[in-house]
Formats: sequence, structure tokens, C-alpha cells
Amino acid sequence: MLLLVTHETRYDYAPPVATAQHLAHLQPLETHTQKLLRHALRIVPEPAQRSESLDVFGNTRTFFAFESTHEQLVVTAESLVQTQAPALPPAPLREQAWEAVREGFRYHKGMQDDAASEFIFPSEHVPLHDDFVAYARASFTPGRALFDAALALTQRMYADFDYDSGSTEINTPAVQALAQRRGVCQDFAHILIACLRNLGLPARYVSGYLLTQPPPGQPRLIGADASHAWVELYLPPVAGGDGTERPEGPAGEGAWVGFCPTNGRQPGEDYVKLAVGRDFADVSPIRGILHGGAGHALDVGVTVMPFDEMSPAQQQQWLPRVRPWPRPAVTAAAARHPLEVGQPQFGQQGPTTPGQGQLG
Repeated sequence: MLLLVTHETRYDYAPPVATAQHLAHLQPLETHTQKLLRHALRIVPEPAQRSESLDVFGNTRTFFAFESTHEQLVVTAESLVQTQAPALPPAPLREQAWEAVREGFRYHKGMQDDAASEFIFPSEHVPLHDDFVAYARASFTPGRALFDAALALTQRMYADFDYDSGSTEINTPAVQALAQRRGVCQDFAHILIACLRNLGLPARYVSGYLLTQPPPGQPRLIGADASHAWVELYLPPVAGGDGTERPEGPAGEGAWVGFCPTNGRQPGEDYVKLAVGRDFADVSPIRGILHGGAGHALDVGVTVMPFDEMSPAQQQQWLPRVRPWPRPAVTAAAARHPLEVGQPQFGQQGPTTPGQGQLG
């Protein structure tokens, strides 16, 4: 799927800002299911300094600074992304019991370190709390496969929680959002991550975008979408017969797999991954330190537009000459994977809440 994402952020300051430094995470990632074909980031006024680098999680971040007075800041990111639905992880990864995975990440003398271990510990927005364990236990029954348990928890959250954009703030604690059973995608992602980490399982925060559909008979409104957030859980590689060596092939490699509690499904080709981190604090779209500008007004507009809805001028401007990805064949393992009745398959588009998401 070809998607054009436009993300515009405007700050109006009063009094004016004298100097400022900002850090932005607005360039989509390159993954095995997502290609970044074109990207442009426009900043007005022109910053005195600007540079790009990779952060510790592999995200592209843009640093920019101002050394003169300004009353307004407008940052516009435009990205043309080609996506495809993720395939199911290999059966041996999916079928690992959640307790076995937890034990694999507990410290043992002489154990081999896994890079995913850093996503087990609490972080700024994901604390340790018994309430998360209590809520997760109904899905994480003894001996259940980790993949199935995580999917069940995701779908329970979709059924139990109400999407309410006015119920939380950006700094609302996850345990409070859990107690009130309402919030936005950022809250739901933090709650799901907290449930998993409190059980000793590695999980990370994903920021990005979701293609929403306008009401029947109505045009797509420019700027009416929002950023989105979901979760990725790590399925570690399967040990060989002696418990130490890893087998050849995909089962010998770990995999991050996505779960979206806001919509009770796995991400599909209608999702665009922007950045990953421990929680929202690591991947805020724009953050900064200002001298001046004690008061400010923030306006954010996001549009996710399919290629076939672009104007001819947009298509001419944005579409490079690329060969579309071939559709992956359905493997025998995927065909045999049992799915509950009415459950959306991995990467299949399910119910979508219009205009979901929250910016920091």
C-alpha cells in the first residue's frame, strides 16, 4: 500500500521565543514491511542549526536550534511510504509458553545477553505496579502460548476500555488510565506494555500513523487524522535440542510482533511505523527547550492519504519509479495457525476508530 503522510505542527508563542533547541522524531522507519520512498521535513523559520542522527533505538532524529526571536514555529513532515502486512511469526516462536520466555529473561549466571532485555524494565511512563499483573492474569493462564496470550489481552483491552480523548492528559499515569478504563492510544499502549513488563516480558512502544476511513459519502478531511501508538512484544529465538544452540532458519531468530489495543488487532499495511522506544518519552514527535514563549498555542494536523486518492500533481511529485512488492504467499504454517472465530488475522484490517491518536 502506498501512503502519503503529512504531519504539520504549529506553535504560536506569546511572548516571543528568544532562543530554542528542539528534537524531532518525524521520519518513518525502514523495516522489512515498510519502505520509506521519499521524506521531506520543512521548518519555518529556518533554524540556525540543523542535523540528523540515529538514536540508541535506531530511529532517525532531527535536532534544530534557533538563535533569534520568533513568534511562530511550523514544522511539516511529508513522507511517502510503501507498506505491506506483516507475516505471522514462525510457529515455534508463537507457540512458546509465556512462562518459558519470562524465565529466559531472568538473570542467570553465564546467561547470554539479549538486546531486548532493556525493554523489560520500568520506564518513565511504564511503572511497576501489581494492578497491571492483576489485569493481565486472565489472559496469561499457566502454560499458554505467549503470542496467543498477548493477542487475547489486546482484544480484552479493546472490549474493556473506552476511547475518550478528553479523559487523560499526556502525563496521566498509566495505572490511573487502567483504573478508569478509558483514555487514548498512548494510554492504551502504556497499559499493555506495563502488563507485559510486569510479567517479565519485553515490550516496546511504537509511534506512527494509521489510515482511517471517512464516513460513507464524505471526502477525506485534510489534517483530521492524528498520530497513533501501539505495542511490539518480543518473541525470542527458540533454543536447539541441547537448550543452547539455535536452529537454522527463522525460528533461530527473535521477532518483534505488533499488537494494537486501541483497535483490538495486529498492525497491517494500513499502519505506518514512525519510531520505537521504551515509552512515549523516547519518541515524542517534537520536544524542546525554550527561552521565552511562556505561553503558546499548539495546533497539529495529520493526514494519511492512499496513493489513489492523491491528486495528479501529488502523484507526479511524490511517486518515484519503484517496483511494487510482490504479495507474499501463504505458508503452510500460517494456514494451520488456529484463530478464534471473528478474530482478525495478523495484518488484516479490523475495526478502526477514526481520528485516534495523541501527540505530545
